[in-house]
Amino acid sequence: MMEFLPQHVESLIFAAPQPIALEEIRGVLEETFGLAFTSDSVLQAIGELKRRYDHAQHSFEVVEIAGGYQFMSKGAYHQTIGTHLRQQSTKKLSRSALETLSIIAYRQPVTRSELEKIRGVSCDYALQKLLEKELVTITGRAESVGKPLLYGVTDRFMDYFGIRSLTDLPQPKEFKLPESIGTPDDILVDAAQATDGQ
Repeated sequence: MMEFLPQHVESLIFAAPQPIALEEIRGVLEETFGLAFTSDSVLQAIGELKRRYDHAQHSFEVVEIAGGYQFMSKGAYHQTIGTHLRQQSTKKLSRSALETLSIIAYRQPVTRSELEKIRGVSCDYALQKLLEKELVTITGRAESVGKPLLYGVTDRFMDYFGIRSLTDLPQPKEFKLPESIGTPDDILVDAAQATDGQ
């Protein structure tokens, strides 16, 4: 069984629609085979897979992302894939959605009124689209008057932008600011462009 452990782990990473966590892999293996698997043994199998797909003949690799593991294309093929994604214009996020998404990512949990105060326009449509794409989720209710809904980003957001956690987001100090400095909230809107470029 242990001889073929990398192949079983490979099948799980391949079949999972989202990054699959180490504990989830262990749980599936233990239920399937009725054996206990240590985290180290599963990590060794993942390490073997990473080495296997590190060779030039493969266009993809195993990547640790958003708290789990997933097959992703290698950098050398991003331009080709990028062309394909640009052609699928119906799936592209609008500037309005990107601005709203960047504010949520940096300020979460955040209410709709806070979003609209920063952007200066209604965010209803952008929020609806982000919820539909499962990039944003409702995380609870604020303690303020009316108990408005609070929004935050999802693991799919990190998967979408290819980051492991929110700490990988560009920091405000990394943005090139204009001669006339705006408010801190203006910087959050600028983050949309930086995030979109990743």
